[in-house]
Amino acid sequence: MSTGAEIHTLCLNPAIDLTVGLARLVPGEVARARSARHDPGGKGVNVASCLADWGARVAIHGLLGAENAARFEKLFASKGIADRMVRLAEPTRTNIKLLEEGGRTTDVNLPGFSASARDLAAVAESLAQVGDGALVAISGSQPPGLEDDASARLAGGLARRGARVMLDVSGAPLRAALALPADAAPFAIKPNRHELEECLGRPLGRRADLVVAAQGLLERGIALVVVSLGTGGAIFVGREAAVHAAPVALSHGSTVGAGDAMVAGIVSGLAEGLTLDRLAQRATAFSVGKLRNAGPHLPENTELRSLANAVPVRPLAEWLAEG
Repeated sequence: MSTGAEIHTLCLNPAIDLTVGLARLVPGEVARARSARHDPGGKGVNVASCLADWGARVAIHGLLGAENAARFEKLFASKGIADRMVRLAEPTRTNIKLLEEGGRTTDVNLPGFSASARDLAAVAESLAQVGDGALVAISGSQPPGLEDDASARLAGGLARRGARVMLDVSGAPLRAALALPADAAPFAIKPNRHELEECLGRPLGRRADLVVAAQGLLERGIALVVVSLGTGGAIFVGREAAVHAAPVALSHGSTVGAGDAMVAGIVSGLAEGLTLDRLAQRATAFSVGKLRNAGPHLPENTELRSLANAVPVRPLAEWLAEG
């Protein structure tokens, strides 16, 4: 049963994920699929689905193609996710994910709908009553037709109304968000190392470089910076504390959606007022737990709690001293 205050997620560019299982992908050669499955996806959809699995009350906002919305509507109905997405006439895109034995994934993202300023205004209207104290996760890419700062403008408006925005975007939308004044800055962001390097325009190969970059973002008004490092875990840098979380032994399975599960873990931790070390364990457990399930789904809460308790967390200074 969903509990607590409603959490809002935003997905401007959802996708149907067609995951194809292969023994091995060799460019230029015929590949014989061993399996295929269709899942409603897109980063914001994945976040909403994982939060609902945990038991949070969730509403999803954004854009969705009416022509092939049935898979999404079925997911939302089955998990009790309040559907506040704006319908567009064009179909939602399909993303093809070629999953090889061993876990390597090759993505082929097909084109989907275009959106207009009017469509973005309709999304903003769906969020008009979201304000002081609310948690909003804005995740993923933007469809063609929107300005680079579309996600940033939505985030800024929410922040100015007192909402805590968890932003997981990259490229130009992330640069636009980092340029917002402090009173409109997102509460938290979760880039990976490559996304942060691209945004800041410099390499961050050393641990010290990452820490300096994260601390610099706090000065822009952001309260929590999480940088995911793949098999190296993640760093969680807040204004009063900073930790490194190392992943527990990775499970076999698709890594598709693991980062979105981490975002869900961060948001659920913020909603429950967890300390930073506990939040880091929760986020890492969600990410690792997602590997055990195909599609945007988490294992049972008891398993997630067990995983969280096994996540090694230490002060960032200790992790930094090793590098």
